[in-house]
Amino acid sequence: MPFKDTFNQLKGQLKDLQQGGQKMLSEYQSKHQSQSQSQSQPGYPGASQPQYQNQSQPQYQSQSQYQNQPPPIPHGTHPGADPGSGSGSGASPTIYWQPSFSPSTPVSASWEHKLGNNNGWGNNEIQQYTSEPSNSFHTHTHTDGDGQQQQKLILRAISQPSHPDPARKYTSARLVSRQRLSRARGSLVATLSLPCSLGVWPAFWLLPYEPFTWPTDGEVDVAETWNGDGVNHSCLHWGFFTPQDTGKHRVVGTPVQGMQTGRPVRFEFGWWQQVDEHGRQGQGRMVWWIDGRPVMKAPIPQGTRPMADFVVLLNIAMGGNVCQGQMPREGVYDMVVHEMKMLEEPENGGWQKFEMDWARAREGDRI
Repeated sequence: MPFKDTFNQLKGQLKDLQQGGQKMLSEYQSKHQSQSQSQSQPGYPGASQPQYQNQSQPQYQSQSQYQNQPPPIPHGTHPGADPGSGSGSGASPTIYWQPSFSPSTPVSASWEHKLGNNNGWGNNEIQQYTSEPSNSFHTHTHTDGDGQQQQKLILRAISQPSHPDPARKYTSARLVSRQRLSRARGSLVATLSLPCSLGVWPAFWLLPYEPFTWPTDGEVDVAETWNGDGVNHSCLHWGFFTPQDTGKHRVVGTPVQGMQTGRPVRFEFGWWQQVDEHGRQGQGRMVWWIDGRPVMKAPIPQGTRPMADFVVLLNIAMGGNVCQGQMPREGVYDMVVHEMKMLEEPENGGWQKFEMDWARAREGDRI
């Protein structure tokens, strides 16, 4: 996220939100610990994602092995059938974009790699983004516990602070979709396993295609968590950081069970924007979901870039302001993208679901 110096003014508020969310998560986990131990989660067989912060990982020590083939498949869980699948009409929404995760397809076919450190990306981040196959790759086809064929997109952050080359100490990937939302209304869905650890900040978010002005042209954060807190931060940034624009900057922190152990979490973002007789897009509404539950809503402000102009970003940042100066331990940290797609309407209920969830979702807290 391209936070500028103004983000430092928000850090205290976000820290309070983070601590509150962590408290909620701890209380929830304590309350349901016995239940979770006796019941396995349906659709997620196998071992949980490894916690890299307490063990060294040999994968990054021989980078040359990645030049001709992708790195090993992460030891992550696999998403099963979607709970409550099927739209209200009984038909699945039309998919108009779904990137290929086949190993025979280069990552760059669907994604642009952003490179370098860019002066800390406005947050004093420490990672160098690369286009190397050690930092972003597609897995080979394999069969999951349900007997289904699976291919994944992996973003891998590598922390090796003792490396003699400063540019190799912290490397990661930042991907920008070549596909735009390209519609005045639709839905974006991704199933992700996010790395949760001190000093690590994975994000799944939206910006207008370049060139753009931040934050006045808009930013939508669908999934992000930092310092391993197990709390997802749904955010909206639009307009200036002034009293007049406070309603355009909103956030909701949602504790997500299983996020810290690598459970695949299903994120969805739906948008509906008005279009006049001349094709100009105006105001509208947005809803964020986690595992099918609406967690935040917000209006689309006037005078901003149309939603059709927005592109998808995936990245893993390390260190910096948002991580409150925490540094990642030596090891590798994987974001596993199990699925990514753009739809003509929201999943499991279409625009009827959108209207119902708009009525009951909360607006984000002003920041």
